[in-house]
Amino acid sequence: MAVYRSIDELIGGTPTLDVSGLSPNPSVRLFAKLEGHNPTGSVKDRVALAMIDRAEADGTLQPRSTIIEPSSGNTGIALAMIGRRRGYRVKIVLPGNVTDERRQMLDVYGAQIIASPAEQGSNGAVRLALELAEANPDWTMLYQYGNEANPEVHYRTTGPEIAADVPDITHFVAGLGTSGTLLGVGRYLKEHLDGVEVWAVEPPAGEQVEGLRSLDDGYVPPIFENWGGAELLDRKMIVRPRDSIEATRMLADEGVFSGISGGAALAGARKAATRIDAGVIVFVVSDHGWKYLSLGAWTHDLDVAVEHAEQVIYF
Repeated sequence: MAVYRSIDELIGGTPTLDVSGLSPNPSVRLFAKLEGHNPTGSVKDRVALAMIDRAEADGTLQPRSTIIEPSSGNTGIALAMIGRRRGYRVKIVLPGNVTDERRQMLDVYGAQIIASPAEQGSNGAVRLALELAEANPDWTMLYQYGNEANPEVHYRTTGPEIAADVPDITHFVAGLGTSGTLLGVGRYLKEHLDGVEVWAVEPPAGEQVEGLRSLDDGYVPPIFENWGGAELLDRKMIVRPRDSIEATRMLADEGVFSGISGGAALAGARKAATRIDAGVIVFVVSDHGWKYLSLGAWTHDLDVAVEHAEQVIYF
């Protein structure tokens, strides 16, 4: 077994699991890319490391700099972990309606939490962080929604990993959050493999689904536009909170302890499987489920779990 020199070396290289038993179409195979195996338990470790590395290389970050970033959890936790190791002060603008586990992990890594109004969701956190960054020019906002390092790291790492693990992939399914995973992986696969389609999963406008964003809610991440998201996507699918919870429980039946966005991605992959005759679908399980235990997503009555999911932002 290899010995690693730093925790940074454990970021990426995540496993892919064949979960074709969950496919509603026997002619369509399903594979889950398990990003919860990153050090802080989510795909955002890749993004946080890439953004910090780039900011250090171009001089944006100096020793003992202060980082401010809007996040509903995963990116903030990853930035807090890496920032603590590298000597940066980290401030995370966090919506009031996130799970307690997210706040606790930010506390573990020493980040300062700046609360934004719960009713404004993640869009409100973005607005407040932008205001604070402008008012405090000595603070550095890496801005995952507009930082080219976000899709680029998925183009350099996640995409090639998927192509190597599942070379016969026909469809890639991922959620619309910051859109970095969707765009980086999608562009890589389309450029290096013939005929791959990229299908996005999003909630209905006005509804919250863990890990997802509806472009119809009024905020389009700059990287979505800069990376040609509208042209890259072959199809968008709607996934509701109930779909996500049900699919999260299906993953648990397979031994995969996934966050709710992983369930949403599986729900999207299952929908895709009913709309094609045959194929191979890879979807992203963005994080582990321990950040959502307080929701009772696995143990409560389904209606109660769905009600909790509709009230809380967790991506």
